[in-house]
Amino acid sequence: MGTDPVGDVPAEARKTRGSHAADSRRTRLRHRRRGDDDGEQPDRWIVSYADFVTLLLAFFVVMYAISSVNESRYREVSDALVKAFQPVDRPPDATSIVPPPIQLPYPTLRNRLVPMQSMANDIRSVLDPLVRAGEVRVTETSRGIAVEINASVLFASGEAELTEASVRILNSVAGVLARAKNRVEVEGHTDNSPISSTVYPSNWELSAARACSVVRLFARDGVAPERMGAVGYGEYRSVATNETQEGRNRNRRVTVVILPLDDDGSDADPTKGEAGREGAAGAGAVGALPGTSVPARGR
Repeated sequence: MGTDPVGDVPAEARKTRGSHAADSRRTRLRHRRRGDDDGEQPDRWIVSYADFVTLLLAFFVVMYAISSVNESRYREVSDALVKAFQPVDRPPDATSIVPPPIQLPYPTLRNRLVPMQSMANDIRSVLDPLVRAGEVRVTETSRGIAVEINASVLFASGEAELTEASVRILNSVAGVLARAKNRVEVEGHTDNSPISSTVYPSNWELSAARACSVVRLFARDGVAPERMGAVGYGEYRSVATNETQEGRNRNRRVTVVILPLDDDGSDADPTKGEAGREGAAGAGAVGALPGTSVPARGR
């Protein structure tokens, strides 16, 4: 076995010793790293404890601030609220800044329509078969009670003369109207199908003549003529589309509008005075023309 020229330790022994020393260093490093990664540090709980103590301190500070009430400040706020909700004392001669309530010259529409409910119910009763068939509609409008009658129930196509069956129907309606003091306006309406003849040059004349025929019958049955008026609107106040047959049938109609009264029983519509009666007379001149059959489809 050879020897190291530097000393008396053989070369093989020095290599063995060096490898053991390297293994020992690697082992120490490995244990140290494992201790840093997996081991629990004994002082880590201090951080959590410090956070808990800080939160607990803040909680007690808030509780103390809430429990401390400034008596003087509380009394000032309380007195201010009491004064704010107390009524203001005005001297006897002081004028009020609140305007007095406006006295309307006419009662509300609903109050004026209440006495007319029995009249509407009577009309529904005498026209019950037609109401069930959808040929007559009794409704409340902004003007009063409206009795809408399909024109096919009253007139033949293109005519303004009442049929025998329609006379009996309108006689029962006139019996209800004759017992009341309300003003009555009869409106004639058509669809948009054109008409032109020597008797009825347009839908204006046809609708007005039909309205006047109804007014004349009411007058013969005891309804005061001075309480009635007739007007023709032609096709310009349709309630349904004229694109379908059903809509055109709905638009061909006569509407009897029963106007409400004031509390004293006088006319509730002051704008319908002499001008309304003159308009009715003018429409009557058109309606006085004899009803003649005119070839007009669906009228």
